[in-house]
Amino acid sequence: MADKKVVITISRQFGSGGADVGAMLAKDLGINLYDKSILRMTSDESGIKESYFHIADEKAGNRLLYRIIGSMAPEISRPSFGSDLVSADNLFRFQSNVIRRLAKEESCIIIGRCANYVLDGREDLIRIHLNASFEFRKKRVAAMNLYLPNELNKNIKRIDRERRDYYRYYTGRSWDNPEDYDLVIHTDKPGIAGTVQLIENYLQVLGYDLDRDFPNNTLDGKTAET
Repeated sequence: MADKKVVITISRQFGSGGADVGAMLAKDLGINLYDKSILRMTSDESGIKESYFHIADEKAGNRLLYRIIGSMAPEISRPSFGSDLVSADNLFRFQSNVIRRLAKEESCIIIGRCANYVLDGREDLIRIHLNASFEFRKKRVAAMNLYLPNELNKNIKRIDRERRDYYRYYTGRSWDNPEDYDLVIHTDKPGIAGTVQLIENYLQVLGYDLDRDFPNNTLDGKTAET
């Protein structure tokens, strides 16, 4: 089973370390990481300005209430080139097409964007959710210098809410339901490097050989202990 393929999706609370974990894991395994780069790729493939995808990125807004009241089923069919070209739902369909193509073509890591739902049913899929205590996340977000100190709490809660609502809107499921993930990690104690190690351990438990199946890895002979 040389060069076994894997697609890893990472859902994450804001500040829990999803981007850093994804970047470190991608470097270790020698595979590509896709985060906001998906927006540019989707823009290139659809011909729609990238700014439209950024506006709709991981946000449901007031549409969530409409979805709940209308009892509408989640829709990720083929995108339309009609009058609803730049509607949020259609942008999501374009984005989902790109995610499915990436998963079909290569081993990779995909951050957020309901990728675990979009790719549901793939045998090579590993779905990860990262969470952490509020204080741990607050310290990490403060170090990013994105917000004034008195605005940290408000913005962390806002972004978590946006991600939760976005997931609910497009999947009809709860964002933090452990049944939708293969591995849920509370990143406080292991930290970023430890969380990456846990994921690599999990890959080995599943039968992956980090040297054989990921020939471009940067592990330098290191193997995760199982």
